[in-house]
Amino acid sequence: MPVNLYEQALIHRCCDGDRAAYRELYEAFAGELLAIAMRYMKSKQEAEDVLQEAFIKAFKNLASFNQQAALKTWLTRIVINTALNALRKSHLQYETDQVTIDMAEPVQLPLEEFQFMELLSFIQQLPTGCKTIFNLYALEGYTHREIAALLNISEGTSKSQYARAKGLLQEIIGTETKKVKDKVV
Repeated sequence: MPVNLYEQALIHRCCDGDRAAYRELYEAFAGELLAIAMRYMKSKQEAEDVLQEAFIKAFKNLASFNQQAALKTWLTRIVINTALNALRKSHLQYETDQVTIDMAEPVQLPLEEFQFMELLSFIQQLPTGCKTIFNLYALEGYTHREIAALLNISEGTSKSQYARAKGLLQEIIGTETKKVKDKVV
């Protein structure tokens, strides 16, 4: 979806050096993009650092934005790439042991019992490698092949880390569901 007229005007104002336009663009997207950064990073502070760095990159490259995709899509890619670079700098390691992927009927989790921030905290509890791959595959829509190329790992490692992430999330959510039920009883 191409950029709408409001976003086009905002981009042009930013490219002309209008500081108010920079602030407007930041305020329009910062909340959603911070939530994305928080899915990858261990703390809100790290996510805020990623967001700030991503906006600096976006502002520097705004003139070269081709406007064929939605501005939010472009900004999201910058945030994800910035988060992945930050994780690489912290020497992110992926466990390479293969996990047997259970192709049985998926377990239904009571996600509707939890608020967004609770679900985000569950994802943040995952080990960094699992969390990164879970976010890229389940939430961002990358394929395991794309993830492997992006992170310089094997496709099998991506699949096994995703399976491990799902298993750990099931455990975390199961524990939290039990806590909720115990409070009710």
